[in-house]
Amino acid sequence: MKNNPLKQLGTLGQSLWLDYIRRDLMASGGLRRLIKDDGLRGMTSNPSIFEKAIAESHDYDGDIEALALKGDGVKAVYENLSQRDVQSAADEFRSLYDGTDGGRRICQPRGQSPSGT
Repeated sequence: MKNNPLKQLGTLGQSLWLDYIRRDLMASGGLRRLIKDDGLRGMTSNPSIFEKAIAESHDYDGDIEALALKGDGVKAVYENLSQRDVQSAADEFRSLYDGTDGGRRICQPRGQSPSGT
C-alpha cells in the first residue's frame, strides 16, 4: 500500500470522503480497511443514501421486522437503524479522530496552531 494513490491525496492536502453507508461495510471490517489502507478521512450519509442501503441488502430485514412488531412507525424505524449505523461508522473513525487531536490537526486555518493560537 506504499504507493496507494488514494493515500497520496493526503500529501496534497486533500481528504478522501465516502458518500455511502451500509451496515455490511462496518460489519465486514471494510470501513476499517478503507480508513487504514486507503486514507479515508470521513463519510457522509443522508436519507437517500440510507434508503438505498436498505433497499439493496437484507442486512436490515431482521431489525425492521423486530421494530415493526414492537409497533414502531416508519420514522422511528429509520431513526433507530440510521443512528446505529452512523454510530458504528463513528466508532471506526474514532482512532483517526483521537490521532488528530480531535480533528484539529486535519483542518487548520493557515498559520494557526492546533490550540487555536
